[in-house]
Amino acid sequence: MDTISHLFEGLGSLMGPVPLLVILAGVCVGILGGAMPGISPSMAVALLLPFTFGMSPAMGLVMLCAIYLAANYGGSVTAVMINTPGTPSAVVTAFDGYPLTRKGQAGTALGISLIASVVGGFVGIAILVLFSAPLARFALKFWPAEYFALAILGLSTIASLGGGRWLESFIAVLLGLLLNTIGLDPLSGVSRYTFDVLRLYDGFSFIPVLIGLFALSEVFSGIESGEIGRPPAAPDKERSPWPTLRDYLKLKFSMLRAGVLGTVIGIFPGAGGTIASFIAYDVEKRLSKNPAEFGQGAPAGVAAAEASNSASVGGALVPLLTLGIPGSSSAAVLIGALMIHNLQPGPELFTKHPEIVNTLFSSLLVANVFILVLGLLGARLWIKAALIPKRLLYPLIFAFSFIGSYAVRSSVFDVGVCLVFGLVGWLLSRAKFPVSPVVLGMILGTMIEKNLRATLMMGGFSLFVQRPLSLTLLLLALASVAVPALRERRAARKGTP
Repeated sequence: MDTISHLFEGLGSLMGPVPLLVILAGVCVGILGGAMPGISPSMAVALLLPFTFGMSPAMGLVMLCAIYLAANYGGSVTAVMINTPGTPSAVVTAFDGYPLTRKGQAGTALGISLIASVVGGFVGIAILVLFSAPLARFALKFWPAEYFALAILGLSTIASLGGGRWLESFIAVLLGLLLNTIGLDPLSGVSRYTFDVLRLYDGFSFIPVLIGLFALSEVFSGIESGEIGRPPAAPDKERSPWPTLRDYLKLKFSMLRAGVLGTVIGIFPGAGGTIASFIAYDVEKRLSKNPAEFGQGAPAGVAAAEASNSASVGGALVPLLTLGIPGSSSAAVLIGALMIHNLQPGPELFTKHPEIVNTLFSSLLVANVFILVLGLLGARLWIKAALIPKRLLYPLIFAFSFIGSYAVRSSVFDVGVCLVFGLVGWLLSRAKFPVSPVVLGMILGTMIEKNLRATLMMGGFSLFVQRPLSLTLLLLALASVAVPALRERRAARKGTP
């Protein structure tokens, strides 16, 4: 009961024009920042950090957290409408969101992504409020062996991402892992595969690669197929352009499962919303009665992706507020904001400044409501983006892709990287190789390498077996790959005369 009363106290402190305007401004900036390719949630938070210097500590933190939460939803808008994920975690949303748009069901995809984001956000916030301390203590039990096993579990989702094309998916994920090794060795500092090109010493920046593989490759494929001259697919009027209440109720368990999963994964430092989205998507596909629909426009795929990445925000704030450990890059920026305002994250924050913590928790709930309202108000405008002719849309995608790539490090080299990977993505698609495993390999590569080497230095391979949690995660990863393979083999035997 004390928790609920403190939450109402925090809500009371927000019931004024200034606090509500601060939250609204944060949500608007977050949605716009998330929708713009090249502006990640952490970058949006960092860009607005100087504007909080003149605010009170509570209001400054409230605004930045609102940006963080809203940016995770904003990335889904461009992912659904033009197959250009605004944030890395929106990659998974594009798997089924964009196919729905191409079928003339943009409203369905946008509606599901909005409600799933809001539901996932509420799940993450509820777990943050109710279970912060015990969940943070659980996260502290993770050694490098557990982080390596968690990354391997994430990597095992290629069994679902390939849609039955196991060999192609395996080759694609190996390509992603190989690309991730380019640059300086994270432990020894030795250059790898740089060919004395100074720009490659930092490796490939992830955002230009992401934009190239998804946005530009789609443009190249559209030009090759002649789609640039075809009229756009208008929203289907016979079916509801916006999901009905019945549609949402069908997805309630998918949203809740993905919300809980996203929160738990978000708690572990370094995991974040992107890994949470991949794993939640994989879980939903395995539990689905029609797994073949995934990748072709499955509503449950959109719901799982959006609910999990929004819920990961609440998860990332758990170790940040209770232990001072950032659960994501955006949470790391928030630590800087706390220290700028002379606040030390950790247990003392709850004892010395409980009013700030209560205000923050309450503001996340209010920000989630604002996301729902703004998402509903802007839906009609975003649906009309599907009516833009391809001959106008493709040049815009090119322009935004290059601007977004340049904005990451103010580097023309990154623009070239975006263009090259656009061609790579197009060639992979032509050869029937899935592109998403490449992204998954690049996301998890560093996490796998660092934690594998750290584990080997701490005690060798035996640590993976000696620690029950890491062994459990590795067995789950093995089962997630082996079980579908055995099912396919049995089905093939039964079909053989």
